[in-house]
Amino acid sequence: MIPRYSRPEMARLWSDENRFGKWLEVEIAATEVLAERGIVPPGALAAIRERARFEVKRIEEIEREVQHDVIAFVSCVVEHVGPEGRWLHYGLTSSDVVDTALAMLVRDACDLIRPGLQGLMDVVREKAFRYRNAPMIGRTHGVHAEPMTFGLKMALWHAELQRQLARLDRARTTIAVGKLSGAVGTFSHLSPEVEEAVCSRLGLRPAPISSQILQRDRHGEVMTTLALIAASLEKFATEVRALQKTEVRELEEPFGKGQKGSSAMPHKRNPVGCEQVSGLARLVRSNSLAALENVALWHERDISHSSVERVIIPDSFLALDHMLHRFTRIARGMTVNTDRMRHNLDLGKGLVFSGQLLLELTARGMRREDAYRVVQAHAMDAWKHSGDFRKLIQDDPEIGKTLTRDEIDEVFRLERYFDHVDTIFARVFGEQAAGAEPAPE
Repeated sequence: MIPRYSRPEMARLWSDENRFGKWLEVEIAATEVLAERGIVPPGALAAIRERARFEVKRIEEIEREVQHDVIAFVSCVVEHVGPEGRWLHYGLTSSDVVDTALAMLVRDACDLIRPGLQGLMDVVREKAFRYRNAPMIGRTHGVHAEPMTFGLKMALWHAELQRQLARLDRARTTIAVGKLSGAVGTFSHLSPEVEEAVCSRLGLRPAPISSQILQRDRHGEVMTTLALIAASLEKFATEVRALQKTEVRELEEPFGKGQKGSSAMPHKRNPVGCEQVSGLARLVRSNSLAALENVALWHERDISHSSVERVIIPDSFLALDHMLHRFTRIARGMTVNTDRMRHNLDLGKGLVFSGQLLLELTARGMRREDAYRVVQAHAMDAWKHSGDFRKLIQDDPEIGKTLTRDEIDEVFRLERYFDHVDTIFARVFGEQAAGAEPAPE
């Protein structure tokens, strides 16, 4: 069953109608190539081209009797073609058709995923430049660490998406192969030249070698690539969820007019979109494990992979396609509360500058152990009593012997943490980052 959240383009691709349509493309391409080589009579080819068609319900009806989907498909098509239909499926085994057609479907599905991934990258890039210099607190272990900018967080996302796009392209290349090598891969009925010609017509490369099937490490690569993309989306969604918490409120996913967050609590504005992305990522990841289990089959093939792939491959593409478009809408429309970011950055009243203070004291002659002891003592005091860390430092006579007031002011200068933002942006975005101004709010 196609999930109700699926976009029409991806849903149509994985429909039974399109799946059988790809089977028919393979069958007709093979018949055409065989006719060119004088094996299939021209009249039979003409009849097949003119009359070959199918009905999904009729295929299902025949399959209930013969218990074989490819035989049911071929029988249905032959019913329309007539006597010349005996040349359909000539020299082929079922997996020649099914695996070659599946490669076409997965290739086309990758082509539908790619613009969604690119679209998210475009949105994230815009956010990166817009908030390039917007200060916020960086967190490690969920605890305030040192200052950063929200633009840097977005640049990090963009760099990760660049890697995912490269992975998707590699996976597409890996899967875009076909095979017509017969029952155990020996070309006992059709030649390698026929396979090459058919694959060329279908926009595929011939597999250098195959058994009865295309080897499932290819499908495993695609599925683990989808799982990695889903994992990144979950990572981004989890960040939005964490920064949307009431006590943080630095980000907020879009909340539409008329939207309701809770049946019981009218004040609720829950990150339900991000939570959906996180949940579906678990599905895509688990499907990738099943794909890896499909790599090891008995001898030249068994059928244990087939039933699994009928579920996991369409489901993963459908889920990831939805996730990409859902999170793109979230990223495009999310509220970025820069005032709240600055407020949270200042909560510790200078605590986040402790690392720089440690370095300055050490550089000016204080033993590192002594410097750490002094800085940590004031930091813990400020932490426990919500005190002003900067004032504690300024009033400490031991620190005063080592640092002047101007040097202490420099320690607590926020902008020094952003001196290399442009360099980082140039690394991520290339020359396009040079001199680019943040977009207006």
